[in-house]
Amino acid sequence: MNRRFGGAVFLNRPTIDDYLENGMYGQKQTKPDERRKFLGTLRERIVIALTQSQVREKGVYKEVQESLKKHPNAKLLLNGNMSYTFLSKYIKLADTFHVSFSMVTNKDTETEVGLVLAYDHAIDQEEIYVKKKSEKTSEFKPKQKKSLFSSIKNKLF
Repeated sequence: MNRRFGGAVFLNRPTIDDYLENGMYGQKQTKPDERRKFLGTLRERIVIALTQSQVREKGVYKEVQESLKKHPNAKLLLNGNMSYTFLSKYIKLADTFHVSFSMVTNKDTETEVGLVLAYDHAIDQEEIYVKKKSEKTSEFKPKQKKSLFSSIKNKLF
């Protein structure tokens, strides 16, 4: 709210209530629902996104690999509510292409998004979600250890 005093315009300064609200609830953000859905970023900044079920699949999506290669200045945001075993293959992939990453954990909100590659500015990518029937590369599969039981079973039978 502005006040006029003889031609000069004065902007309201923050009050003590404003400081208290910021301390209790954090800074006001634009599009908070969208930020919760897309791991803290906005839809307009996203290059590519995977759902949690896609991240849980074996192998990595070639579209993500190509996007990491093509956009080294973007940041990979991973859903921290997911198990590290599913996220580790994408962390290794990001490390391979020298792309920074962050694990985003929000216990208050549940989102179906598992992974997002995004910039800190708008790029307005038309299609951000990868189709489920995508080819996956097996190049970056994490090695699975054989359990003691399965190795004994293989020797006996």
